[in-house]
Amino acid sequence: MARRPLLLGHRGCRNRRPQALAADLPLENSVSAFEYAISRGCDGIEFDVRHTRDGHNVIWHEAEWKGKEIATADNTDLVDGDGSHLATLEKVVSQFGDRAYLDIELKVSGGEGAVVTALRANPPRRGFIVTSFCPEILLRLHDLDGKLPIGFICDRPEAVDIWRDLPVEVILPRHDLVRPRFTDEVHGRGQQIMTWTVNSSGKMLQLAEWGIDGLISDDPQLLCRTFHTQ
Repeated sequence: MARRPLLLGHRGCRNRRPQALAADLPLENSVSAFEYAISRGCDGIEFDVRHTRDGHNVIWHEAEWKGKEIATADNTDLVDGDGSHLATLEKVVSQFGDRAYLDIELKVSGGEGAVVTALRANPPRRGFIVTSFCPEILLRLHDLDGKLPIGFICDRPEAVDIWRDLPVEVILPRHDLVRPRFTDEVHGRGQQIMTWTVNSSGKMLQLAEWGIDGLISDDPQLLCRTFHTQ
């Protein structure tokens, strides 16, 4: 039997169903979404980090939030109608770092130093990785802290080969780019391979048979039910 991979909720959980069927799901990249994933049995969560003009590490995937450009806004500007703010990296690490593996994706450059500082101040104790699609971000992180675990995300065949030249511990290709030979090569080099975004039980089980180290899914409930962790 294949070893069970690490199970991670993509943005905690992600609404991919019609709104009428998904009213029970919390907003992605929120503390509630992260709680949802963990309560369903996930080992951890994947989430996105952006940097505000005044130096805050906020959790959101898109460049804009409520019509405001995050990179040019102060954190105090990013307030919802009910007074709630976007979660910050510091809050997520404080709230989940002792009970969940954290896959921290940096969407843009410029905030690497602040992210390293936050992680040094409160290191997640259940394991973590800082990831990005951008090699320049990963090299900058490595320059700032050579012991920081980092991972390269890729979604194009021509980008896959770049990982061999990067100081990464984990390669994170999109699931359709994964093949058994690729998995074996990564493991042969002493590195790990995780993949995204896997939303069918059949594909989850196939990838586990191929020896994948981590699965990232929009549907934490399906992911955990597939591996009987609930």
